[in-house]
Amino acid sequence: MDLRKVKKLIELVEESAIEELEVSSAEESIRIVLPRGQRAAAQATSVVTAAPAVAVQPAASAPVATDNGVAVNAPMAGTFYRAPHPEAAPFVDIGQHIQAGEVLCIIESMKMMHEIRAIEGGVVAAVCVENAQPIATGEVLFRLS
Repeated sequence: MDLRKVKKLIELVEESAIEELEVSSAEESIRIVLPRGQRAAAQATSVVTAAPAVAVQPAASAPVATDNGVAVNAPMAGTFYRAPHPEAAPFVDIGQHIQAGEVLCIIESMKMMHEIRAIEGGVVAAVCVENAQPIATGEVLFRLS
């Protein structure tokens, strides 16, 4: 893997709320781990494997309790998508009961699609971002009650 790509991935992890990032291709794999509270130095390991590609699933930022329920914030900047493709139904709708681990949306960042999963269960009270809109790290995506 190109050293510039590895450095760019490390910078992405350091600048976002992501704690762990793993990227795999047919020939290469890299895993970057940045434990909470230790944002000064990222650990990177590179392994050559013959494993099939694995989807990158960044950790969603922790939900934040507010007067209006629990806010689910964006763990990274990118483009927000409510569905897996334009013709598909949204992952979640207002009023839907969700469980921890359920996919809420996709964020496209650095030409990669990242599934954002619920940290905790609840009912979707609001979708705070329009589909296909750019978002910033920490921006409120959903409110759960």
